[in-house]
Amino acid sequence: MASRTKEIEAGLLRVLLIDECHLLWGDLSGYVWGKTDQEIAVPVVNERDKQTYYGAVDYLKGELLLKAYDAGNSDNTIDYLRYLLDQSPHQQLLIFWDGASYHRSHLVQDFLTEVNLGLPEEQWQIHCVRFAPNCPSQNPIEDIWLQAKTWVRRFCALIPSFSHLKWMFEWFIRHTTFDFATLQMYGAFSEIKY
Repeated sequence: MASRTKEIEAGLLRVLLIDECHLLWGDLSGYVWGKTDQEIAVPVVNERDKQTYYGAVDYLKGELLLKAYDAGNSDNTIDYLRYLLDQSPHQQLLIFWDGASYHRSHLVQDFLTEVNLGLPEEQWQIHCVRFAPNCPSQNPIEDIWLQAKTWVRRFCALIPSFSHLKWMFEWFIRHTTFDFATLQMYGAFSEIKY
């Protein structure tokens, strides 16, 4: 990122940190108390009530671009990348994400090749960089998912259905600007604000 500071500051290059979140009806009750030396099993009663979200936090603005899908897979990843392009007119995208199999799939790689039109790397429309394997602490969006799930848990007694849970989760994401320590961990860009 340091080599492209001027482009980022000028708004020509948008830095996005991407991840997927799988919201389950069971997320509403996420804490259990018990003895530390005993395993506690928590049955998941209704596995069908789940929603997958793709999210990208804008590194400079702290906004989260959220879109719901039925699952995390190559087709939905491509659709989400197209959505991000639509949300970022006249900007190149620098995307940081994990090494999920559908991020590395042939379908996604073919899409990226098509979008980047054989241009030199510095002119690519979408440039993807992977976080270190098995290191969610590198991606600040993990804290956003946790904040949103923690927020809806506060209202668990008032949430009568999974559709209400999804509405509340999405409302929190769309009405919150995120600014916390892990979002600032990548250096000089933490000081750049619009």
